[in-house]
Amino acid sequence: MYKSIETLLVEIPTIRPHKMAVATMQTQTLVLIRIETEDGFIGWGEATTIGGLGYGEESPESIKTNIETYFAPLLKSLQLPNIAQTMRALNKNINGNRFAKCAIQTALLDIQAQRLDLPLSELLGGRLRDSVPVLWVLASGDTEKDIAEAQKMIAAKRHNVFKLKIGSRAVEADVEHVLAIKKALGKDISIRVDVNRAWSELEAIKGIQLLQDGGVDLIEQPCAIDNIDAMEHLTRRFDIAIMADESLMGPSSAYRLAKNNAASVFAVKVAQSGGLIEGRDVSTVAHLAGIDLYGGTMLEGPVGTIASAHLFSTFDNLAYGTELFGPLLLTDDILKTPLQYQDFELHLPQGAGLGIEMDEDKIDRLRRQ
Repeated sequence: MYKSIETLLVEIPTIRPHKMAVATMQTQTLVLIRIETEDGFIGWGEATTIGGLGYGEESPESIKTNIETYFAPLLKSLQLPNIAQTMRALNKNINGNRFAKCAIQTALLDIQAQRLDLPLSELLGGRLRDSVPVLWVLASGDTEKDIAEAQKMIAAKRHNVFKLKIGSRAVEADVEHVLAIKKALGKDISIRVDVNRAWSELEAIKGIQLLQDGGVDLIEQPCAIDNIDAMEHLTRRFDIAIMADESLMGPSSAYRLAKNNAASVFAVKVAQSGGLIEGRDVSTVAHLAGIDLYGGTMLEGPVGTIASAHLFSTFDNLAYGTELFGPLLLTDDILKTPLQYQDFELHLPQGAGLGIEMDEDKIDRLRRQ
């Protein structure tokens, strides 16, 4: 059934340093999965992470090793008739490895959608929109540079909602930075912040009150991943939206967060969830609990980005938009036709599968040897 299963590490510099509380990125290592079937279909998936092991439990190197050592031999030994049975077998035999499983599932869904001559979104319930709004993250760490960058994006009609990465400095310094940008851009421009779990509960109370008073719209993952009590306290205490990100690792964690009223918004990331299907399940939990949705990113390249867009296009509630800007942060493209960003949105392709065409010559030049 499977002619080849290949894992590629593709290294592309970023257009500028991308500063977060957990790491500063100047190059992104895309982890691409290429599955070719005996009858000639090729499916692509992506398992890109942020900051090596500084962000999560999987790194580009561990993903590549585990797929080559465990996943690929198991997949080649299976002769199962559908994706559900294949993924059940992978989950039964291999623990964890959500990012690797997401990439493989994406590639299999890409192949299946091509067989059926349908966009991948139609295997996930059907798209409700042909484009999704995309914000831009201001993460240079320099206030004046961030203001200039935002103004340039607004003028080009590429982004008009912005998120700031904070948490690496003292609370007061971070708040001063954010509110200076908010003041410069004006009341009609939405500003959100991502603390990347850097604050204690007391720091969060101080910082969130100041940010709420200053007109900021959303606070992402202010506290540690497992500090659900703090997330609950903050969600109940403030009017501003509190969003779970790193705490959200798939449907079971979504249920726990919802049960404890520990977030008013979920940042759905397909890799963090363990797959597109699991990301859809997270959205179902949110819908049942009255929690708003936001389409997150692991700063993937075009494969993971458009796969996520296919899923997010099926969400009835996408109240806080998406941050599927990953390919725009890179200095080079690996598609023959780049993804289409215009009028503040990412427009989904209409073709079968993921609807993209990979430039395999470019990938060969950029891949880690």
